[in-house]
This record gives sequence, structure tokens and C-alpha cells, in this order.
Amino acid sequence: MKTRILGNSDLEVSALGLGCMGLSYAYSSTTSESDAINLLHKAIDLGINFFDTAEAYSQGGNEAILGKAFASNRDKAVIATKFGFKNGNPAQGLDSSPDNIRKVAENSLRLLKTDYIDLFYQHRVDPQVPVEEVAGAVKDLIREGKVRHFGMSEAGTEAIRKAHAEQPVAALQSEYSLWWREPEGQLFDVLEELGIGFVPFSPLGRGFLTGAIQADTKFGEEDFRSKLPRFAEENRKANLALVDKLKTIALQKKATPAQIALAWLLAQKPWIVPIPGTTKLKRLEENIGAVEILLTDEELEHISALAENAAIHGDRYPEALQKAVNR
Repeated sequence: MKTRILGNSDLEVSALGLGCMGLSYAYSSTTSESDAINLLHKAIDLGINFFDTAEAYSQGGNEAILGKAFASNRDKAVIATKFGFKNGNPAQGLDSSPDNIRKVAENSLRLLKTDYIDLFYQHRVDPQVPVEEVAGAVKDLIREGKVRHFGMSEAGTEAIRKAHAEQPVAALQSEYSLWWREPEGQLFDVLEELGIGFVPFSPLGRGFLTGAIQADTKFGEEDFRSKLPRFAEENRKANLALVDKLKTIALQKKATPAQIALAWLLAQKPWIVPIPGTTKLKRLEENIGAVEILLTDEELEHISALAENAAIHGDRYPEALQKAVNR
């Protein structure tokens, strides 16, 4: 597995990480704890060392799975987790108060069965707490050796600059894929200027860019995607045009649409580390294969043009949720 360094930090991770949310949260087809642990062990065997979790994923339940999986081989895993919601529950609203940050850190350390957190993200910017105070609280944890690096998620350029001036931000995590390219431009310019790595979540469009989802796909009530406008049946039907074009390119490269989508992301910047999630070993192996796919400049331009010209139907989030993630 190739490795990358997140920005100007010394945080070296596998070129592809593993988003662990789906192991216990947001999707109706969650896996058993034993199967989840086996998948995490296999990821290590295959060269992945970067694992992403959060207090908000099952209110610590997701972290507990990682704690059990890596209790005996902690040195092989770079673990990122997040703080920022009241009682770890997004439905209760934001809370990035310094007291809550410390409380979450202590609880995460306990659940992860570790003495340190490699990367501690603010899950969402809290307008009630100055980002300088947030960065300062994490700085204290870094001084104490409980946290090694500070990160932000879904933050805008102004918040990033203010936080970075107080405590260097090692990585920004935000959604980025062929069907959500908002981070490009001003945000990428700031990340490059400040030397901050970028960790795209949902790099496969919550599974849509794999080609496995069709217009008639049924989602369970507990599946987060059932509430997203972009995944409404009519929108899915329209959005499949982009996936069909990816399939054509994948066939020419003897790859899969998911591998092409990930290879395109990896080619955008050397400090980008996508974290696709999966519960299936076959998909894990497929995703890892993307690291070895080299796309020519002409192919990259062609794929970018396809994405730019695709009329993606449906909003990213419902209106109420969109307000919560606005930068």
C-alpha cells in the first residue's frame, strides 16, 4: 500500500483509509461486531492503516468496535475520531465547548482502548463556540499527549484560518467525489497554502458511484440514504447517466466504476486521502485496487468533464440538515 502525508503534518497514512461509520451506523444493513472486527483486521493485512470513526456513530458504539479490533495491535492503526455534538447525538445539536471536548476525548480514549488519539476532528463548526477556543482545547489535549493531531470537518475557509492560527490543522474532512465537487477552488487553495491535508468522506457518493445502486433500489427505513433528496427514485434514475459513463471508462481500463472514481480523487492532489466505507471484504479489496490505477492527463480531464457536464439531480441533504452543515 502506498502512503501519503496529510499536509505539512508528520501524519503518514495509507493512501486510502477506511470509513468505519457504516459498521454500526447510518445504514440499515449493519454488520455484526465479529464481522466488523474481522474486516478491520483484514484491512490492516491489506495495508490500510487509517481508520475513521466518531463519537456520533452509535454514540460511541463504533469507537468501541475499533477499540476491540486494535487493542492488541494499536501501533498498526492510525485512528481518527470526532467530537462536537451534545451527548454524541447529532439530533440534539452541536456542542464544541471546551468541557465537552475534553469529556469526549476521555471517553473516546476509553472506548478505543488507547492512550492517544491520532487525529481528533471537530465534527461540525459550532457557531456558539469560537473556533479559536476549540483549537485551544485540542491544543491542551495535544500537550498532554492524549491527542496527536487536530482536524476539522465540513469547515469553511474563515474558520479553518482562525483555528489553524491557534493550533495547526493537520486535516480537513469534507464530502468530495465526482458528484460533489464543492471543495475545489477556494477551499483547496487555502488547504494548499496552509499545508493542510484533505480527507474526502463519501468519495463514492454513498455507494452510488459503484454502480451497485439502481433507480429501483430499495433502502431500509434506517438507511440514511432514504432521507436524502439525491437518492429519491427519480433523481437516482437521472443520476445513473454519470455512472454509465464511468462504467465505459472502467471497462477500457479493466477496472470498476468505483476504482475509477477513487483513482480520479487520488490524482487531484498528493495530500488527498479518501476514506470509502464498506462492510464487505470484496468491496474493500476492490477499493484498495484503485491505488494502483494510473489515469493519464487526458483521461483525468475527460472524467472531470463528464462530472462537470452531468446534471446531478437532488440536493445533497434535506433542507433542515443542510442548515446544520452549512459552512
